[in-house]
Amino acid sequence: MIRGLAFDVGECLVNETREYGTWADWLGVPRHTFSAMFGAVIAQGRDYRETFQAFQPGFDLTEERDKRAAAGKPEWFGEDDLYPDVRSALSALRAAGFWVGIAGNQTARAGGLLRSLDLPADLIATSDDWGVSKPDLGFFEALAKEMPTMPEETVYVGDRLDNDIRPAALAGFKTALIRRGPWATIQRDDADAERVPTLRIDSLADLPDRIAALNAAER
Repeated sequence: MIRGLAFDVGECLVNETREYGTWADWLGVPRHTFSAMFGAVIAQGRDYRETFQAFQPGFDLTEERDKRAAAGKPEWFGEDDLYPDVRSALSALRAAGFWVGIAGNQTARAGGLLRSLDLPADLIATSDDWGVSKPDLGFFEALAKEMPTMPEETVYVGDRLDNDIRPAALAGFKTALIRRGPWATIQRDDADAERVPTLRIDSLADLPDRIAALNAAER
């Protein structure tokens, strides 16, 4: 039986279009050029951070985040950057009695921004909080320690096969692949997009009914 769900952040809960646009501005390159390179890097199975190297060799993301903050242009997202299905879906799941967590590869600052949004969740945590990032299985082990449910009773919801679905499944979680954002679009023809996830969804609004159906089948 499914008793809990945990959600990735970027492109699962938060639309990162605006944030990546600000990185293009910071680098001084057209936004569509940055986006094109970003997509090419993902399609080649490379780390998305290599996108920055194409425009500025030796680019250090952590260092540049500090420079942006010092310049009064820190990383930021707010209510308008949430996908429109987020609040209603999380609220419906909690109302149905599920434990709801939010955990993704995010900075401590991003964790603070998430908490300031007062999302309907029982846990909000980031890779910076735990000192380990996806796809390292240690991330999911850290998440499991925070949950009142067992991994096999919990669905991890994410948009990426490489960072979310495959490692979460290896860590014993059920998984739901949400098909939105650049990774889900580029990886949609990967055989694992059909084979690995417990569920495939197009909207978080699909989850309450899909989880109810899974639990009904277990009775």
